Amino acid sequence: MSDQGRWLPALTSQLSGLRIAAHNACMRILVVEDNEGIAAGLRTNLMQRGYAVDVCASVAEAWHALSAERFDAVLLDLGLPDGDGSEVVRRLRLQTGRPGVPQLPDPATPVLILTARDQVQDRVAGLNLGADDYLVKPFDMDELEARLRAMMRRAAGQASPVIRHADLEVDPAARTIRQAGQKVEVSPREFAVLWALLLARGRVLSRPQIEEHLYSWGDTVESNAVEVYVHHLRKKLGQKIIVTMRGVGYFMPQEQE
Repeated sequence: MSDQGRWLPALTSQLSGLRIAAHNACMRILVVEDNEGIAAGLRTNLMQRGYAVDVCASVAEAWHALSAERFDAVLLDLGLPDGDGSEVVRRLRLQTGRPGVPQLPDPATPVLILTARDQVQDRVAGLNLGADDYLVKPFDMDELEARLRAMMRRAAGQASPVIRHADLEVDPAARTIRQAGQKVEVSPREFAVLWALLLARGRVLSRPQIEEHLYSWGDTVESNAVEVYVHHLRKKLGQKIIVTMRGVGYFMPQEQE
């Protein structure tokens, strides 16, 4: 990464005096990057923007993480100490399983390659292996986040940047919720719970599945946190917005045709 000295200060310039908002998590991202400065800059910037972020520094660590836990997206460097990052994409896309049955590693996990390799053939090779997007360093954090959101929308089958459900309008970029046109104030983790359930409309999510969207490695997980956030959302948005399936989890009903 010979050019990192030119742009790393730009990535980390926002860090001075920055309060890391780990509680402001909406989606869980795995950053695979062996340069500690770049990894720290990405982690802090993304956490400040509302993501739960975990960091790995090698192909082996990344594969172990993907095999153990579910992530909403992966930011993947190619020049890793124990091999090429493209091996992670190749192995991920080769995973097989029964349709509709959750599995780890999840072969559908969105992957954005983030690398200094700027040749057209490198981009073509990465995309042909199964990467969902490719961004060359140096990059702008606003562009990176926009690509992340677009990539995860595509993975969820959602074309519009704003999700509409019944009388709700949820904008993940602005982190806003409107009900019948009126803005509803929610906490960051309340937003994260609602967003996870919206993306899974009609499917039941267990408490551990929802917690995966809320916490990074090392975070303290309160035993009844999900129940508390669901209770608050019902008070603000109505009792019928989230349905409890006792002993299983929570879901948002599909809208009737």
